[in-house]
Amino acid sequence: MISNSRMFFRGSAVAPLCALGTLLSLLVPVEATRSPDCGGILTPSGLSYLAEVSRPYAEVVLRQDLMDLDLTLGSPKASRDQISSVQVVDLSLSLVPEAGLRLGIEVDLGITPPDAAPRLARLSILADLHIDLSPDGDLQLITSYCRPTVEVQSAEEVGSKSSSSDPDKEINADKICLEVSKLLLLPNEQLMSLTAQFPITPRCQVQYLPLAAPVISEEGITMSLQTTFQVAGMAVPLPVSPVPFSMPELVSSSPSHLTLALSEHFYTSLFFALERAGAFNMTILSPLTTATMAQKITQVGSLYHEDLPVMLRAELRSSPRVELEEGRAALKLFLTIHVGAGSPEFQSFLSVSADVTAGLLLSVTDTRMMISAAAIEDAELSLAASDVGPVPAALLEELFLGTVREEVPVWMNAVLSEGVHLPHVSTFTYTDVSVMIHKDYVLLLCNLKLQARHGEQGATA
Repeated sequence: MISNSRMFFRGSAVAPLCALGTLLSLLVPVEATRSPDCGGILTPSGLSYLAEVSRPYAEVVLRQDLMDLDLTLGSPKASRDQISSVQVVDLSLSLVPEAGLRLGIEVDLGITPPDAAPRLARLSILADLHIDLSPDGDLQLITSYCRPTVEVQSAEEVGSKSSSSDPDKEINADKICLEVSKLLLLPNEQLMSLTAQFPITPRCQVQYLPLAAPVISEEGITMSLQTTFQVAGMAVPLPVSPVPFSMPELVSSSPSHLTLALSEHFYTSLFFALERAGAFNMTILSPLTTATMAQKITQVGSLYHEDLPVMLRAELRSSPRVELEEGRAALKLFLTIHVGAGSPEFQSFLSVSADVTAGLLLSVTDTRMMISAAAIEDAELSLAASDVGPVPAALLEELFLGTVREEVPVWMNAVLSEGVHLPHVSTFTYTDVSVMIHKDYVLLLCNLKLQARHGEQGATA
């Protein structure tokens, strides 16, 4: 049984109390020169959910050690009471504004005295938690106050209870408070990996860095984050946000567990990093051939004596830009499209500047923001360079606009097919997500759900 308990302890059950620490771990102070571009609020309902799903985990931890603890509960001092059963009947987490969190645990203990009838006892533990940084810079939950009390009840006298007159002497308070600290050991171990890099593409990763200590209020726990990106293992220097971002104030209390806010600058930085990773260097096969193009541009025929398929090779000539308005998100791409033929030796004979605006669809799957191009809303083509003489803008649109409108969204959707990992806890997923696009930021209202991990079948967390 102990073996199974340990397996459960290291499986999904480790997540609940860890979840709170995970969300808070996104909040380590950094240099004042850095500014947030996203953040979140863990609401009171989210805190209550974490407490609810933490109860089985707490019972496993407490049972493992309290069963070996001897108590003196009204018995002669020479004798010791053996704990025979442990059941956590309630676990609560509440906000202490501008201070921290209060943890309350109610535990029913079955007690077997050496020379008396079995007894029942209610162990009540009250602990205050605060958030601190380890010497290594990892966020950790620490118990700043702990007080256990116990009420003893005879198994024969259900209606009679006697409170311990001197609980600190009759129960080992230090031992019990040590068990409370043990509840935080594995969550704090998991906190060390919370700022992991998550892949967007094989060459580009995203990482969320804490910026400030959490603000704890009656509305919840507010966190601020800065997003960083790496390309081929190297940090990408991002453009500075023109407007400092702060978490928007909620009009009313939200029933959702968690509110995430992602600024317009977050999305612009994302596409800037993808640009640096070369994700928007596209190669598109045009339906045209050199022969069909020669019918419109005669000098093309003098360059190619055989009919070859025409290729379009596009690259960004300046950084992409995301625009967020009420109910609408759009991406502006500034492309240079080289038109040419030949394989493997591609030879360009025409370069076209293409300014493309694509509408974006935003959704959330598990803990990933899914971004897809809905359609090209606007596209302007102009001649950038030519080896085949002047080409009017109207002819450029006739030859290439249809291909750009069709193929650019396809390419974008392929690049973003895996989505972008949001700040999240590894053992939880997001459900019931509402995505609301506002001017300058996107708001995500979501609930937490403890994942049914494969680890429950035998693997560890």
